[in-house]
Amino acid sequence: MFNHVMIGTNDIERSKRFYNAVLGTLGAPGPTQNRAASGHARLFYRHDGSSFVVSEPIDDNVATPANGGTIAFRCSSPQQVRDFHDTAVANGGTSIEEPPGPRETGVGIVHLAYVRDPDGNKLCAICRGT
Repeated sequence: MFNHVMIGTNDIERSKRFYNAVLGTLGAPGPTQNRAASGHARLFYRHDGSSFVVSEPIDDNVATPANGGTIAFRCSSPQQVRDFHDTAVANGGTSIEEPPGPRETGVGIVHLAYVRDPDGNKLCAICRGT
């Protein structure tokens, strides 16, 4: 259904360091970098047929996180959920909600971790079915 998810950043180099480390735990290679026609820097992380894009806001306003929005990254194991979380925190992210681990969802156990990136965007690492 989705082609890509794009978020804004107020510091493209800080975001590059953060996401290189965090998305690296999922096996994603470093980003393709380019500039929009407007001159704004963007980072394109492509992995397993999906794209995650970090961009300086084209309208030159301050980048802000979505209130109520969460971007979830599929993990292959509970350990990868933990690695995602711990790497995010070690690279300037903030652990939020409950500690990483299993949760009963009513349809089975899932392993979850929630963090905020340095710009405040809410990220989730999730592993189902283990």
